[in-house]
Amino acid sequence: MTVLRKAARPLLASVFVTGGLSTLRDPKRVAPAAEPVAAPLAARIPRLPEDPEQLVRINAAVQVGAGVLLAAGRWPRVASLALAGSLVPTTLAGHAWWKEEDPERRAQQRTQFMKNLSLFGGLLIAAADTHGKPSLAYRTRGAATSGRKTARRAQRDAAHTLREATGAVRALPSTARQAVSDHL
Repeated sequence: MTVLRKAARPLLASVFVTGGLSTLRDPKRVAPAAEPVAAPLAARIPRLPEDPEQLVRINAAVQVGAGVLLAAGRWPRVASLALAGSLVPTTLAGHAWWKEEDPERRAQQRTQFMKNLSLFGGLLIAAADTHGKPSLAYRTRGAATSGRKTARRAQRDAAHTLREATGAVRALPSTARQAVSDHL
């Protein structure tokens, strides 16, 4: 599976790196398409600029950076989530097929929209991939179970030791028993 990951991650990341670089070089080309999405996004997220061209640059930079990280296998889960997040406004702004009047153009935009949905699904799978290691939730449950077992074992051992000590004290002559109880 490791060989598959090493091949699949760069393949998945390639579309984001190339697209992000293209957009960084010429953000004015896609800024008009981003306008309908830019204002609502900026209104919901604090400190996000309202200028569509700046938002396009930020989105492109995220795609390049996260794409390179994913391709290199560095923080692949975080990189996949960042790419998935950047894909949502890109898809809504760039491939709104439901707004197209021309049937041919509408079909092209629908295809691009579905392609981006597929990429989104692949990114979610990559974000959930633990590289064959148990997830944090699984390891936490295992540690909790182990802790409970250890606590129960310690409780049984303590009860057993207490019973043994009580038996030993009872076996003492009465004068020695009185000395032990006076001491405690």
